[in-house]
Amino acid sequence: MAADTGTLRQVLAVSGFRRLMTVRLTGQFADGLFQAALFSAVFFNPERATSASQAAAAFATLLLPYSVVGPFAGVFLDRWRRQRVLLVANLARAAAIVVFAGLLAVLGPTSPPVVALALVVVSANRFVLAGLSASLPHVVQTRVLVTANSFSTTVGGGAAAAGGAAAVALRLVFGDDDVGASRTALCAAVLYVVAALVARTLGADALGPDHPPAHTRVREALAAVARGVVQGAQHVRERGPAARGLAAISAHRFFYGLSFVTTLLLYTEAGAIGRGFRGLGEVVIASVVGGLLAAVVTPRVTRSIGTQRWITVVFAAAAVVEIVFGWPFTHTAFLVAAFFLGFAAQASKICLDTLLQETVADDYRGRVFSFYDTLFNISFVSAAAAAAVLLPPDGKSYLVIGLIAGGYAVTSLVYGVATARRLPSEPPEPVVAR
Repeated sequence: MAADTGTLRQVLAVSGFRRLMTVRLTGQFADGLFQAALFSAVFFNPERATSASQAAAAFATLLLPYSVVGPFAGVFLDRWRRQRVLLVANLARAAAIVVFAGLLAVLGPTSPPVVALALVVVSANRFVLAGLSASLPHVVQTRVLVTANSFSTTVGGGAAAAGGAAAVALRLVFGDDDVGASRTALCAAVLYVVAALVARTLGADALGPDHPPAHTRVREALAAVARGVVQGAQHVRERGPAARGLAAISAHRFFYGLSFVTTLLLYTEAGAIGRGFRGLGEVVIASVVGGLLAAVVTPRVTRSIGTQRWITVVFAAAAVVEIVFGWPFTHTAFLVAAFFLGFAAQASKICLDTLLQETVADDYRGRVFSFYDTLFNISFVSAAAAAAVLLPPDGKSYLVIGLIAGGYAVTSLVYGVATARRLPSEPPEPVVAR
């Protein structure tokens, strides 16, 4: 543990990393505020009831458009200065939220203009997170990437959860109607401006890309985007650890998404558990605490067994946890399940981020991380669509819990076998501090 603490001190001593973390933490806290405000208006407004099909439609509306444009955004992350991307994107989503909040209070969350602005904000969120991940190797040394990923992604997730918790508190102050949700969203806009101001303090070229393409005309740039998508996919396919990791994490995202939609329905007023927005918030907090523990444990464990074997272990454990603590369908059991699934989700993400950063060339990182986000979104939307077919209105389904557990077990087995048979030409496990 002393080695882990020492390595973290080395990471935190880097000024560029601290500034990048400030951008991440401020932005992800605002993400939590905005998303909780949106969820509050759509799913937990006392005047509305939510079904599995409505939940699926909501997630599809928010996530699918970015899933289509995500790889194209990645190409631009490899063409534009990433520091400028962080600055402009934060200002853009702040401006979008100001308009969103005004229309939400007047028109409600399901009106087309409000949905369109929510799409803009969510797309910008993923664009910023992809840019942060692609930028990280520019501010820390390769040998401490596992620790840097553990800290940045987990604390960032904690900041998002803290933003969600703050939204629960603000709901008590602003009210549980659409006007209250719009006021909470405005608080997020202020924080996005702060994140943009911090991004401005980073050097213009400090975050890459190292070799941006020369300036081209619009038509040529669009053609380059299309070629870049193909090149990015080929780049991943040629790197076994990256390709296998993306396949495994996509399967995880599907089963995690199915679990999330199940939990969402269980906690609505008509759900089998029915503890409302506050009860769902407690589940989210339990998941974040599990993620924080994963950030402490993962760097130490991966030095002993490697990142790929650790992914296999945590997915196998997730299968057991889902059965043992999912089937009782009680609030206490779901808190325990959320803790362990949060651990598995964060541990696997830390490992995959490191695999991608180690095996993907910098000129392709933006495309690959955006493709990564796109796979995340498509998997989650697919899970929501499956939930619409499989889940009853109250969310209680032993079949779905069994499907989630079985899916994690199969993913663990297939990934474990595939990584054990890696080609001799593949690089070794990612370098970690000792």
